Amino acid sequence: MIRRIRKEVAARIAACGRVAGMLVLLAGCGGSAAAAAPVASASPLDAYAHQVMRVFGPPGMAVTTVEGGVVSTHGYGVRRLGGAAKVDAHTIFPIGSNTKAFTTAALAILVDEGKLHWDDRVVDKLPGFRMYDAYASSEMTVTDLLVHRSGLGLGEGDLLMFPTTDRTRAELVHAIRYLKPAHSFRADYDYDNVLYVVAGQLVEAVSGQRWEDFVQQHILDPLRMRDTRTSIDARVADQVSLHARNTTAVRGVGPQAVLTTVMTGSVFAPAGALQVSAADMGRWLRLQLDRGRLGDGRRIFSAASAKMLWTPQTLIPISPLPAQVALAQPQFDAYALGFEVQDYRGHKIITHLGGVLGGISAVVIVPEKHAAFAIMLNSEDVGALFAMREHLLDTVLGLPSPDWIGGYKHMFDGIQAGAIAAMHRHGAAMHPQRGPSLPLSAYAGVYRDPWYGTATIRRNRHGTLQISFDRSPGLHGTLQHVQYDTFRTRWAMPDVEDAYVTFALKPDGGIDRMTMKAVSPLADFSWDYQDLRFTPVQAGR
Repeated sequence: MIRRIRKEVAARIAACGRVAGMLVLLAGCGGSAAAAAPVASASPLDAYAHQVMRVFGPPGMAVTTVEGGVVSTHGYGVRRLGGAAKVDAHTIFPIGSNTKAFTTAALAILVDEGKLHWDDRVVDKLPGFRMYDAYASSEMTVTDLLVHRSGLGLGEGDLLMFPTTDRTRAELVHAIRYLKPAHSFRADYDYDNVLYVVAGQLVEAVSGQRWEDFVQQHILDPLRMRDTRTSIDARVADQVSLHARNTTAVRGVGPQAVLTTVMTGSVFAPAGALQVSAADMGRWLRLQLDRGRLGDGRRIFSAASAKMLWTPQTLIPISPLPAQVALAQPQFDAYALGFEVQDYRGHKIITHLGGVLGGISAVVIVPEKHAAFAIMLNSEDVGALFAMREHLLDTVLGLPSPDWIGGYKHMFDGIQAGAIAAMHRHGAAMHPQRGPSLPLSAYAGVYRDPWYGTATIRRNRHGTLQISFDRSPGLHGTLQHVQYDTFRTRWAMPDVEDAYVTFALKPDGGIDRMTMKAVSPLADFSWDYQDLRFTPVQAGR
């Protein structure tokens, strides 16, 4: 997932043609060893946050603000649905793609050390790196890796690592050469995750340290971010469980539940694996506001690198938002290095969104006010995230605030209702009595996609077709016929988006290829089934 949420929502609205879809004070962010203070009395923000939680229903939320040099944190709700443990300043949340700014900061440190330059060609620093296109392979720079203009489609290649994989990072980097681009190199913006994994490998190739170790030594330790973990699999006493509304055909509809399927493994870490507390997020935001400088005058990265991290590189197309929330629509939007640069109601902001299965986050920096904030949720309730984000922006900027809660509730209710209606229409149009063309045993075999690898279909002793993604442990299930030569998955792993599986036949009746598409119109873009092109592997090959 590791998603860029606002882009995804806007894309869903465009595609569907409808509106579907500071209680603890910390001193000295850098060198000082500040401890959390006791919880303070309720504030206006607390009242708003409680209203957000009542309307949207996230189990837990943490908010960090930095204003006037003061870092404040708020914790709301519980770490786990049904549990008693409260969210506090040191509860860690996964921050998904807000990890990307830590990866670009790591590269900035290497630039400051003279070991790397932003315009260095990746192939010169990371031997064996290749893209599908020869020109992109030879000309892609370090900056190109980070700004979503590679030519890859939205989320293309995420199934190499999502929700888990038995690959190494080196294997993933090798597989990228087989990802056929959707656009010309540097021609368009499309958000990707896989090239941030390449960036993590670049950190290792240049520094000699694994991405995790480099980030720990050069960023987390100097900032005294003692709660933060570089692994999505890290387990500590004070961390959240992850939640989603996943008991219906459309994710996001229905009751909240604790997830049993979450992202796991180390491969995607440079793109989205950090787990961070509200207290630690304050230290990170203060570093950003102080442009790489610690409180004692030392620097994590230079002023020149700080400027580069916030310099727009790739224009992001803007899709109109519904009337109820149109005030939040930017007039310009561009991607920098691990951050977006856009305007909010005429004011420049630096921002990013992040998500993993069961958790989402937002980071916002307002340079003109020398202020910043972060929001972290242990659920997928994007409406709550957006309402809090806009309310905090209005507060920082001193602007009158409309009913963001009502606006985003209306927007997401519409997204979900539209998705349910679309699935009902699609189901009613199916013809299960037609097909399949071949005996079920003829569909069994090993199928290979150039970039993913193999998927295996077997017929079990009960006559049912079973499918497994061979490089994704746990991703297996049954195939149910729906019409003609199209089946749908029924994954054994909970919380996984099902897909339609369609076989195309040759003139002689043999299977030519197998393609896939997510069943739900609201499936996260990291379920990039549509990018797969499986062909049968002939026996003996």
